[in-house]
Amino acid sequence: MPFSISPTEIPEVLLITYQRFPDERGYFAELYKSSSLPFLEVRQVNMSFSRKGVVRGLHYQLKPFEQGKLVTVLQGRILDLALDIRLGSPTYGKFVTREITPGLMLWVPPGFAHGFQALEESTVVYFTSKEYSPAHERCVHYLDLGIRWPLDAIVNRKDSSCPPLSQAENNFSYP
Repeated sequence: MPFSISPTEIPEVLLITYQRFPDERGYFAELYKSSSLPFLEVRQVNMSFSRKGVVRGLHYQLKPFEQGKLVTVLQGRILDLALDIRLGSPTYGKFVTREITPGLMLWVPPGFAHGFQALEESTVVYFTSKEYSPAHERCVHYLDLGIRWPLDAIVNRKDSSCPPLSQAENNFSYP
């Protein structure tokens, strides 16, 4: 089996390990296989490069353009975060963090805001369940709800001006 899937403290958020097959040339790995990861139908793949300390997020898209994201690192290390924003959820306002390195992925389902901090220079790839829609993009402030990042944060103006969760536009409900 090329993937090992484990639930986190919020069971809908999954930590996924993928196998790397090394040989004298380097290694080969499958990052996505629809039969092994049936909860994700990929509609778009994005890549970002971030310098050490950069925080991106916390981003999400409103329905009907809600995105699930499968996040992995090709190079570097990130502290990845998924925040439950589903109104009525028993874990509403709670978040999960995991350090993601090559070989690990985090599944962030629709109804969650996503963000990360680069712990070193990092190249991150996101497989998304819906295409990016600027008109539906929303965000939650990266320091809301007691979120603490391990490094001094480098944040762009857009992300630093996001509202707290209590004021963020949201059309997600639980279940």
